[in-house]
Amino acid sequence: MTNVTEAPAADASAGTLPVLSHWIDGAIRESHSGRTAPVFNPATGRESARVALADQAEIDEAIASAQRGFELWSSYSIAKRQTVLFAFRELLNARKTELAAIITAEHGKVLSDAMGEILRGQEVVELATGFPHLIKGAYSENASTGIDVYSLKQPLGVVGIISPFNFPAMVPMWFFPIAIAAGNSVVVKPSEKDPSASLWLAQLWKEAGLPDGVFTVLQGDKLAVDGLLNSPVVQSISFVGSTPIAQYIYETAARNGKRVQALGGAKNHMLVLPDADLDLVADQAINAGYGAAGERCMAISVVLAVEPIADELIEKIAERIGRLRIGNGAGGANGEPDMGPLITGVHRDKVSSYVDIAEADGATIVVDGRGFTVDGHEDGFWFGPTLIDKIPTTSRAYQEEIFGPVLEIVRVESYQEGVELINSGAFGNGTAIFTNDGGAARRFQNEVQVGMIGINVPIPVPVAYHSFGGWKASLFGDAKAYGVHGFDFFTREKAITSRWLDPATHGGINLGFPQNN
Repeated sequence: MTNVTEAPAADASAGTLPVLSHWIDGAIRESHSGRTAPVFNPATGRESARVALADQAEIDEAIASAQRGFELWSSYSIAKRQTVLFAFRELLNARKTELAAIITAEHGKVLSDAMGEILRGQEVVELATGFPHLIKGAYSENASTGIDVYSLKQPLGVVGIISPFNFPAMVPMWFFPIAIAAGNSVVVKPSEKDPSASLWLAQLWKEAGLPDGVFTVLQGDKLAVDGLLNSPVVQSISFVGSTPIAQYIYETAARNGKRVQALGGAKNHMLVLPDADLDLVADQAINAGYGAAGERCMAISVVLAVEPIADELIEKIAERIGRLRIGNGAGGANGEPDMGPLITGVHRDKVSSYVDIAEADGATIVVDGRGFTVDGHEDGFWFGPTLIDKIPTTSRAYQEEIFGPVLEIVRVESYQEGVELINSGAFGNGTAIFTNDGGAARRFQNEVQVGMIGINVPIPVPVAYHSFGGWKASLFGDAKAYGVHGFDFFTREKAITSRWLDPATHGGINLGFPQNN
């Protein structure tokens, strides 16, 4: 596949490093803003590229191109659009290893995890290929005498996607396959921390036959975000990220009359009942707490252990932590590690500060990941798996999202105490219960105030034909991602009431409000 991630350097500070620029009108568009930001390989700690930061002229150019793309694409027949969707799916499936390597190089997650995020995104692509059934209207013949009523679903126009760093491929794929299938054009603003995945996807769309302007990549920072939020041309915004930013996105976009999907942060709890299989629980706590170095909005952050099982469970988790291999996600002579680095040095320091807070608040640090390094990659952004016991629920380290490989144990005396702790939190993204008691599980799914629930499943991300979204501070508004909700979000419905008069009859004049008969 042609390298689409490089453009000439935009400023002297970039030196010989490539500058990752925009994708506008079906090609790399060199930035002339004069502003760039560093892109790192988290495993080495070395800067691998610079990413362009758009100015207002480039933002306007991207949106104008997307509007032209929409005007063309929305006129395509359903059959022709479907052909492009199928071609994209086949190209993605054939070349996904390329994309996984790009993700690992800029995010740091291990290759198999990068492949996993692609496959979950591919599920949405596959759902989107069946879009004709999901955007068809309805028809009622003779709703009133001689009058038919029918509905149409039409695309919105230009839609914006603001994507987080932790899933540079999957999260955009939650939105753009459905948006494009429905006839919209898309402007993706990827995270400036790992911008290359979106450029790779842009070229794949071009190879699949998507017209220029229908898929645009706008690199940038808050200026680009605000450009999408404030543009009268952009009809909707889809966002995944932290809760404060999600709230800002929701409020600003809604104030400007846009539809909004604004998915925020999380503090996901796993409730473990005494009858649970503790070996299964320990395995899944490791998987859900430390996978992708904890940089998942659906990661398990807190294990609520119903006594008397806490000591035994902690022992099992700690033993498994001791067997984890931490290293460069790209692998090496010893194969692929279990966990890679954090995204940046700044984020690593933030995660470390939360462990400091927990310790100062009286928690017991069972396994300490602070100061962790990897031989040969000492400058990488490393943070070891961390296990904290007896953390006070008043601690900021308990109440706030850490977004790193930190697993906290809270000991509770009963099922009810555990549920009350979950429900009292600010977030409501995901949760899980581990038990062999079907009655307890059924009660849990009914009582817990969380949007996505796992029963003996630690990361309950719904499949593509359902929808993703949390409650409380984890979702602003009611618009969830993908599934049928996604097709409703990216289309507008028209209802038409139609009468074709029979030349042989005429109703005459009637100034009254229309009545059914």
